[in-house]
Amino acid sequence: MISQLPIPPVPENAFQVVLLSDPPGSLEVPGLRNARISIHVGPPVHVFSSRAGYRHRGTAVHGDIDIIPAQTPSYWEMGGRDTFLGLSISPEILDAVAQELGLDPRQVEIRNRFQTRDSQLENIAWALKAEVESGYPSGRIYFDSLAVSVAARLLRCHSSVSRDPKKLNGRMSARRMKKVLCYIEENLGKGITLADVASVAGVSVSHFKTLFRDSVGLPLHQYLIRRRVERARDLIGEEKLSISEIAFETGFSHQSHLARHMRRVLGVSPRVLRESLR
Repeated sequence: MISQLPIPPVPENAFQVVLLSDPPGSLEVPGLRNARISIHVGPPVHVFSSRAGYRHRGTAVHGDIDIIPAQTPSYWEMGGRDTFLGLSISPEILDAVAQELGLDPRQVEIRNRFQTRDSQLENIAWALKAEVESGYPSGRIYFDSLAVSVAARLLRCHSSVSRDPKKLNGRMSARRMKKVLCYIEENLGKGITLADVASVAGVSVSHFKTLFRDSVGLPLHQYLIRRRVERARDLIGEEKLSISEIAFETGFSHQSHLARHMRRVLGVSPRVLRESLR
């Protein structure tokens, strides 16, 4: 999603995108000038977090989002290695976008969120990640437009002036979605069937197909392929397994099966990816 708002100048370091990984254990982060968005990447991990007088304990699954307002210290305890995509956005960008939306920046506060889901914000973040990892092939205007889209989404849906999102009958509840996504992440290397996941959700296969597509934005089989390719990319970067072993570990029937889907999803073959990561 690219913002339809006018694109204000985005100063250097006013908006940053970085992929980080924290080892198991505890971590204290001081309050920072920029608002931050943390999107969990990869296998599920049990996380306890505390900030702004609130506490949350739960299993973070791929796509779970934490939103940390500016000047908000946070404390984290990770039960395993926690990998996340971090977005950092300055007050200047938020104020400029607020004005474009007809809001008074002095009256707007970004809300503190724990392990929430927002498919639009998530999709913008993945587009930013791909752009950064590819060396900004689409240019500065595209990157800045995505930064503005992040700011607009925060203001519209995660701020003091946003309305509480209504629960849509066509989407799964947060609890059920969490259960389904945990099952998928824990079984990526196995032969997951539509019936298996529908059973986890506690609904019929036909009903689940519609619920999942409306909730995630992709049919189940496309989501599975994308997550398997992403998991394979991570394993390739670790250089511990051969490509054929990685194909087996991530649920592909053979190496060429992995290569075909990786070229389609990432635009590169496993061998070329391995060489580029060395």
